[in-house]
Amino acid sequence: MKQPRAWQRMLSGRRLDLLDPTPMDIEIEDIAHGLAFVARWNGQTRGDFAYSVAEHSLLVETLFGRIAPKAPVRWQLAALLHDAPEYVIGDMISPVKAAVGPGYGALDDRLAAAIHLRFGLPAEVPKTIKRQIKKADKISAWLEAVQIAGFATAEADKFFGAPDANLIDGLEIRLRPPADVRAEFTARHYALLSQL
Repeated sequence: MKQPRAWQRMLSGRRLDLLDPTPMDIEIEDIAHGLAFVARWNGQTRGDFAYSVAEHSLLVETLFGRIAPKAPVRWQLAALLHDAPEYVIGDMISPVKAAVGPGYGALDDRLAAAIHLRFGLPAEVPKTIKRQIKKADKISAWLEAVQIAGFATAEADKFFGAPDANLIDGLEIRLRPPADVRAEFTARHYALLSQL
């Protein structure tokens, strides 16, 4: 019986094996492009453009900077790349991830490790940093829920926790064309990488 194909051809020409990814098959341009076209909230957001995982990642990196202002640049880069595996596996809302089971998490972990190694980060981010990135991720989800996904504030508080007002001061969700988001994500990545 023929084995099903487990790799994807990237626009860079790279061939990424999803079951056994290697750092050499990962390019930031592929990640930025993929994430700029993957919609969060299954596309159920207000506006003329989908709210992309790339836009979300930029927001999480900003929030992480507010949570941990003295964190080394490498952890800012980890925050920017926290959802990078979704450039090939897509963004699943939490209820779907729970239904799919542990296989999704294992695939995500393998891809994240290869991505981290490609850009000079440890395969696994330290638990303290991971918790801070997760906190930024939850605050981002709260902002998204309230500003563009139709949640009432009380409902968002229940699911994501009410954020510290100082951490979200002045932050507003922006919906932009994918090409603009892709360019900003790529530029931010290179800016952080140049500081390592």
